[in-house]
Amino acid sequence: MPSETDRIEKEIVIDAPREKVWRALTDAREFGAWFGVKAEGTFEPGARVHGQILSPEWAHVPFEIDIDRVDKGVLLAWRWAVVDSKAPTIDLSKEPKTYVSFELSDTDGGTRLKVIESGFDALPEPRRDEARRQNADGWTEQVQNIKKYAEG
Repeated sequence: MPSETDRIEKEIVIDAPREKVWRALTDAREFGAWFGVKAEGTFEPGARVHGQILSPEWAHVPFEIDIDRVDKGVLLAWRWAVVDSKAPTIDLSKEPKTYVSFELSDTDGGTRLKVIESGFDALPEPRRDEARRQNADGWTEQVQNIKKYAEG
């Protein structure tokens, strides 16, 4: 059973139809607009979406996600290597990957989006806590970004 340190969970209600939020999650151009990455690829099982992170702080880091599961309008899930700003030279291809899922459901006021990232306990001990902290902060920002994008 995963520990309480193994996962991050964020939830937000977006005042937009589920179809619009889904498109923001699964269209590479729209995804990039709120996520802050110039993304290429298709969001379908087995595909790799890659691109360039637009933030100067992270521009040196390759953006690559491996799409695992797509249940149209309901669930998108991927795996990715967790980047640590304090250890920027790590070969991410050799690192364990975390699992990110986006779950959508209808609710009063629009669409409920739940983001879950798990697998932090598999990361090497020296990086685990910092990686989890950075990603928790990142998801706090990203759920606000998709909310603004989809409501705009």
